[in-house]
Amino acid sequence: MTKAANSFSPLDPSSTEPIYRQIYWRFRGAITEGVLAPGERIPAARALAKELGLARGTIDNAYSLLTAEGYIQSRGQAGSVVAEGLQVRPANSQTERPLGATAKVSIRHKAPLLPFQMALPALDAFPRKIWAQIGARCVRSTQVADMANPSAFGLESLRTAIAGYLQVARGIACQPAQVFVTSGYRNTLALISQALLQPGDGVLVENPGYPPTRQMLEHLQMRVAAVAVDQDGMQVAQGVKRTPNARAAVVTPAHQSPLCVSLSLPRRLDLLEWAAAQQAWIIEDDYDGEYRYVSRPLPALKSLDRDGRVLYAGTFSKVLFPGIRLAYLVVPPEQVERFEDISQTFLGGCPELTQAIVSTFVTEGHFARHIQRMRKLYGERREATVRGLTAVLGEHISIDAQPGGMHLIVRLTQPQPDRALVERLLHAGIYAEALSECCIGPEAHTGLMLGFANIDSQASAEQLGRRILALI
Repeated sequence: MTKAANSFSPLDPSSTEPIYRQIYWRFRGAITEGVLAPGERIPAARALAKELGLARGTIDNAYSLLTAEGYIQSRGQAGSVVAEGLQVRPANSQTERPLGATAKVSIRHKAPLLPFQMALPALDAFPRKIWAQIGARCVRSTQVADMANPSAFGLESLRTAIAGYLQVARGIACQPAQVFVTSGYRNTLALISQALLQPGDGVLVENPGYPPTRQMLEHLQMRVAAVAVDQDGMQVAQGVKRTPNARAAVVTPAHQSPLCVSLSLPRRLDLLEWAAAQQAWIIEDDYDGEYRYVSRPLPALKSLDRDGRVLYAGTFSKVLFPGIRLAYLVVPPEQVERFEDISQTFLGGCPELTQAIVSTFVTEGHFARHIQRMRKLYGERREATVRGLTAVLGEHISIDAQPGGMHLIVRLTQPQPDRALVERLLHAGIYAEALSECCIGPEAHTGLMLGFANIDSQASAEQLGRRILALI
């Protein structure tokens, strides 16, 4: 159904008001409420008459009245559009409310992009022309069979491309059948939980850590056990001692989220030994392992797994763009059949056209070249951002040394509540996240998390630093 027709309340044939007047009022309401924007094309009279099951003359009468009152304009063969210059109020307008946790999510996902936005790659450097060309080719080559329901496991060509990429780039030897395509990290974590865990199971998580991990596990009724993180990553021995019967551990070994430290080799081996001895599971969230600037990217924890206890979760959100909504999971060979069964029940499948574009992007070499360019660009932008902020805020802040990642940890030399500062920054049009929100328990880290991937120069960072200085 068209947007215009879908915005109608039901037409009432028994009303004393003629049908054409009912249609007129519904269009007028949609225009004045901002559902139909100035310049937006409205359905052709013949098409709308067919859609609503009415005579063409009924629609013509409604359109004539709207035209006479200046709500719509005819553009000949181009059709009719909502008149330009109308003063309308935005649809679903709400009373303004103070910025809090809910407003923060809204800013992240719906409002215009803000400086220092987290979890956002350098969108200005994405090869959109190449992407568009591949997209057009994939659309033209679409067959009837491609338009049916997508596979719950993922497009076979994409699963094959991912397996090949992981072998070369992350040191993971796997078959395409072990790769399951999902719609994001939360979808991946839910799939693992449904396949391998039960409500009440203990799960080790990093502290500080990625808040959605904890929230998802708690929603699935798992017992979350917070394990402290230091300069070598999760303190595995401490976690195992405190929660000896845990059934799983969720870790970010390449760049710990949010501190960006790497899990040391001894602790990786300790974690693998624990999982093998306890028949527990390790969920490796490798959200941006490609972006390491002090040396080559570290091999994935999964590459050290000899007992089939590691499930590797990757995503295209950080390396391509978040709007793509594609991630993937690599499961041990022995678990493929189990995950196929669960996927059939809980996964609806991701759009195959999008998967086909990504598959082509990878197999033609564009993906690897894009990663290489972004690794160089992010290293430059990180250094420029650090220099710019330090030049303006030097005596007021310290910036953690980090081997990789896409954000900075900025700590104030005169500590103050970081959540209140984040709200002030958001009101001023600057994005930040409070480090304390990533912590479980009273001994919280404090500071600001600032994404640098879209800060294009030291001058930009200095300008933003001056705005921050006025608020701290």
